[in-house]
Amino acid sequence: MKRLLIVFLALIIVPSAFAADSDLVQKAKAEGQVSFYANMTAIAPIMDVFNAQTGLAGKYTRISTSKFLATVLTEYQAGKLMADVLQAPLPVMQMLKAKGVLAPYTSASAADYPAWTRQDDQIQTFGIEYVGLIYNKELVKAADAPKRYEDLTDPRWKNKIVMANPASHATTISWLVGLKENVFKSEDKWMEFLKGLAANRPMLVKSFGPTPAPVESGEKHIAISMPKYIITKAPAPLDWARLEQPLMGTPRGIAISSSAKNPNAAKLFMDFWLTKKAMAKLSAEVGEYVLAPGVFPPIDGMDKAKVIPIRTLSEKEISSYGTMFKKIFKLH
Repeated sequence: MKRLLIVFLALIIVPSAFAADSDLVQKAKAEGQVSFYANMTAIAPIMDVFNAQTGLAGKYTRISTSKFLATVLTEYQAGKLMADVLQAPLPVMQMLKAKGVLAPYTSASAADYPAWTRQDDQIQTFGIEYVGLIYNKELVKAADAPKRYEDLTDPRWKNKIVMANPASHATTISWLVGLKENVFKSEDKWMEFLKGLAANRPMLVKSFGPTPAPVESGEKHIAISMPKYIITKAPAPLDWARLEQPLMGTPRGIAISSSAKNPNAAKLFMDFWLTKKAMAKLSAEVGEYVLAPGVFPPIDGMDKAKVIPIRTLSEKEISSYGTMFKKIFKLH
């Protein structure tokens, strides 16, 4: 029954344009498979649909953000990179591009995406790794949830917040800098916020992945985290704070490997991945914020939220700000 459902979804999810390039389809089928490295979680349903539609053997390997660059570069430099398609936060993809790991390809499936998502002929931005404030709705009333980022400095949240380590987690570092550049009106106000947040002694974890668990259990009440966990952790009692200010996040990019062993299957997969219906499935089942026009995650109110991309920080900036945050949060 489950297999029949997957096949049915495959028939409705892939647009006619995807199947129209019969030459590419035939070349991809001759290759027979495609390998996809990604830092995203829970995307097996999309791989199932792609495999059922094309008859190819699509393999998905999840590599954490912190290990992605090193893993891919090590394999590439040894001539053993198995990935045909790569997906990671935009800064990581740009570093891979600089090392010659990516190949040029412009997918027609992204023709209607915002112009800023296509800044070169290699990387296509398809989503934003959006960060927000999620809370335990059994412990926090919607009316009491933060309305502004500044509310996180309220003493009521002391020892009740969890977040990724601001001294070492690159995405959190970039997000905090994004607040300075896009939300706070002055550096003084931003520093006031940072010191107030630190004074509330948040629990620090390695990445966003572990942030929902303490909120689910009630150990903590609120997390600086990703709203997508409302979907992936359901039926956990999670909701998100409807802030007056924009949500922000690191853009997500996808590209074909310059050493792809299955280059035609890679193009076919990238075309599929970027279709509006495939992105709708990613948004619906994984809670991702995607950039296909008119597609939003099924999280109440998210279609009205303003979600903006944050600037890519250099490695030097990440290190410098990380050192600053280490001092502010009094980490050793």
